[in-house]
Amino acid sequence: MSAGQRLSRSVPDGDAGGSAPGARVALVHDWLNQYGGAERVLEHLVGVFPQAPIHTSIYWRQAMPSAYEQWDIRVTWMDRLPGIHRWHQVYFPLYALAFGNLRIGASQASEDARIDLVLTNKSGFCHGVRTGAVPQLCYCLAPTRYVWQFGQYAAREQLSPAVRVALAPVVSALRQWDFRAAQRETVSFVAISREIQERIREYYHRESVIIYPPVDIDRFAPVAKPDSYYLVVSRLVPYKRIDLAVRAFSELGLPLLVVGDGRDRGALEAIAGPSVTFLGRLDDDALPGLMARCRAFVFPGLEDFGIAPVEAQASGRPVIAYRGGGALDTVIPGLTGTYFDVADVTSLIDAVRSFDVQSIDPMACRRNAERFAAARFREQILQRACSLLG
Repeated sequence: MSAGQRLSRSVPDGDAGGSAPGARVALVHDWLNQYGGAERVLEHLVGVFPQAPIHTSIYWRQAMPSAYEQWDIRVTWMDRLPGIHRWHQVYFPLYALAFGNLRIGASQASEDARIDLVLTNKSGFCHGVRTGAVPQLCYCLAPTRYVWQFGQYAAREQLSPAVRVALAPVVSALRQWDFRAAQRETVSFVAISREIQERIREYYHRESVIIYPPVDIDRFAPVAKPDSYYLVVSRLVPYKRIDLAVRAFSELGLPLLVVGDGRDRGALEAIAGPSVTFLGRLDDDALPGLMARCRAFVFPGLEDFGIAPVEAQASGRPVIAYRGGGALDTVIPGLTGTYFDVADVTSLIDAVRSFDVQSIDPMACRRNAERFAAARFREQILQRACSLLG
């Protein structure tokens, strides 16, 4: 079964899709050169379809978990481009060409080569693969940000006006390509949140269903008595808006622990008061304890989904989040946390001061987090795949 995985698992009773014994699946992922949320989703997809080949543009073995070496990973010609593993953004105009020329399931020349379903794990261009009449299930982490939200991307990356002007026609061409790829009748979209569902509707003029990303909630559990510190867990990059939390808690004089690293760390440390402590990157084993003992988790950025707030709730802790993006799906105000409405320091300070942490039931937080359990994700993805196969 080198060409795919036989979809022979039974689907729980009540699923309209049923099961599809004998079907073969191929997975497609944009790039494998850094580890993040998209790769965690891919790991769960491999768990559902363990024999499926994984097609991707590039694969940097040294930067990825060693377990990936056991997977059937197939790269495009882009993998041979100089420096691409470290600087894959430089080559962004070429991904559409690479995936647009990649054919999976489009030719059913032999039984061994047969593919019945292509599942794309998309934040870039991988949904543009050619599948012929074979259905594609596109798990859309986000419509390509630097194509559809180029202004925000350019500001975040501090691109000069000259670079923005030079890139404008390239971005316009990629936007047209991206839109056309999304119009294929064989493509069915799944969104990770209401935020992404709306972007799919706005940018691609397509409807989608929502299947929330998998969260390993079993790693987390409430404790009897939390501590007094607040917690941020994030990459320290501009769009995460960790600066809001650092400034707010410096002004409040309340203890804030910041877990994570990134290019903004030096600038954030420069504006931090004595109540803010930077812990850098920590081992995964250290995170559950920190989550469970925090007074509340702070989530100041606008995210497509946001796994960390769910992990905090799985630990029985409430979340103080910016009112937007994926937090609207994961945080229930008054029950598992609260929102602040404006992305500025004053609004966050007001939310911290007015939020009654003692009124939150840790077990209500835990129950809410269970909606995003990895087992539920796997079940729903399998059901959706079966429904496309008939």
